[in-house]
Amino acid sequence: MQAALRILAWMALLLPLAFAGPVHAEEPRAWLDRDEVVLGETVTLNIQADGSTPPDYEPLRADFEISGLTSRSQLVAVDGESRTRTLFAAALRPLRAGTILIPPLVVGGERSNPVTLVVAPESAQEPAGAGADVFLESVPDDPEPYAQQAVGWVVRLYSAVPLVSGQLDQPAPAGATLRQVGEDAQYTRSVAGRHYNVIERRYLLIPERSGPLEVPGARFEGRGARGFFDDVLGRGGSLTATARPQRLQVQPVPDGAPQPWLPLHSLALGYRALPRELHAGAAATVTIEMVADGAGEGQAPELRLPAVPGLRVFPEPAQVEQRFVDGRPRVTVRRQFALVPSAAGEVTLPALELQWWDVGADRARTARLEPVTLTVLPGAGVPTRPAPAGATDPTMGDPGADAGAGLAGDVPAPPSNRGWILAAATFAALWLLTLVWALQRRAPAGAQPGDAPIGRAQPAADPSLLKQALDTGDLGDVADALCALAGPGVRDMDGVRARLADPAQVAAVEALERARWAGGDGPAARRQLREAFAGGARWHPAPVESPPLLAPLYPRRGDTNGTR
Repeated sequence: MQAALRILAWMALLLPLAFAGPVHAEEPRAWLDRDEVVLGETVTLNIQADGSTPPDYEPLRADFEISGLTSRSQLVAVDGESRTRTLFAAALRPLRAGTILIPPLVVGGERSNPVTLVVAPESAQEPAGAGADVFLESVPDDPEPYAQQAVGWVVRLYSAVPLVSGQLDQPAPAGATLRQVGEDAQYTRSVAGRHYNVIERRYLLIPERSGPLEVPGARFEGRGARGFFDDVLGRGGSLTATARPQRLQVQPVPDGAPQPWLPLHSLALGYRALPRELHAGAAATVTIEMVADGAGEGQAPELRLPAVPGLRVFPEPAQVEQRFVDGRPRVTVRRQFALVPSAAGEVTLPALELQWWDVGADRARTARLEPVTLTVLPGAGVPTRPAPAGATDPTMGDPGADAGAGLAGDVPAPPSNRGWILAAATFAALWLLTLVWALQRRAPAGAQPGDAPIGRAQPAADPSLLKQALDTGDLGDVADALCALAGPGVRDMDGVRARLADPAQVAAVEALERARWAGGDGPAARRQLREAFAGGARWHPAPVESPPLLAPLYPRRGDTNGTR
């Protein structure tokens, strides 16, 4: 065993050097804290790059007034090597209205990606409370939404004096869910002849039923930096502001609207990556992207590929990204599917259709992904490489996405690595051998195979976990929340059903299972679960175990009921 450990130590030192490849610097990445601003406001340009050389901002001076240059560096480990990664930030004030393209900027010999900013003309209407030291503004993206429609709710805190501390709250209305989305944005704006620092906080508001919805006004309490005259006149530095409450008129779901109910501003489908051809018995990757304008994370429909004869489909977990655009939420969902054809020939990926309701035009629409026919070559043992991640189908139609398309060719066969494969297998075998030996040494001498571990009792799960999973998680998160609510020992939906005492809740759980595994309706299952569990879960009483009538023949160590 000591010899095996010495071999293991040498291999642990040598293998990382053998497998290590050349280290490449990360390309600079640029993004804005907001994609749309009003003329007179500032926007923050962030650029993350390797090294500490600042970007060359000179190309931006024709369209922007640049200020507030900051940077923050940290050491990161990449492929076993430490390097400095820096986040640069600059406050940009547009000099004109319109669409402005921020070109690639040179950062340490590399170039960042281009970014587009939309600058709206300055509004002639000033916010209520303009001119005060501190005031609040609340803006919904739709004053007459539909029931279950995701409404972007933006709260802006204007401060003409420096703030030392403060608390900003937006109370939730009755009959709707409200949660904060993302981080606060900070910028400056000139209003009523005064220069204000603005803190913008975004919320996602989802009305639960039709009718009038009263939204309380946001509140701010804080302290500002006191000046000389404040001290002389005896004025304190406390600051307060309250926004006016607002009323939304929530519309009911229209008769004949497509189900599941999906109210949006736009919905686009496209292939993000598509192989040129397939090889029998080898896997190739297809990536589908969906952009839902006006939906929260929990409202986006699931992307699925229908069954295709002669083709095995292995879906991967979806990647979901949510951000605010034009004052409302926009969700981008990307999901990869591994395709493995069984024989040479041709396979056709069928059309994918999603029905939704256009809240702007008040009509039903259908987003369609056209069918694609792929050629399957005889098995060569080498999968086809998908298109680059940045390539997008031009028929996708997302106004906020860059148009482009491209298909990559075949990947050349890799060189033989049998020696390295053998070394890796030897390393794994020695590691397993060492692990077994260590576990045997750590096992207590008196432990028996049937002894149960002794530890703390598992705490009861928070009932709000289910609501949070229904609002923001995927169907797997909803299932995990139900298992946690059911208590210790429940690990699947069969156990949850066995513990539930309410037939309506059992039916909702079965609808969830159909949506996850049998092609059921995911959004409809979410609504059924919300309705069934609105008053909390109803469980069967846990059975009480009776003590055994006879003492065990071979009592465990420490068992006082047995005989010696």
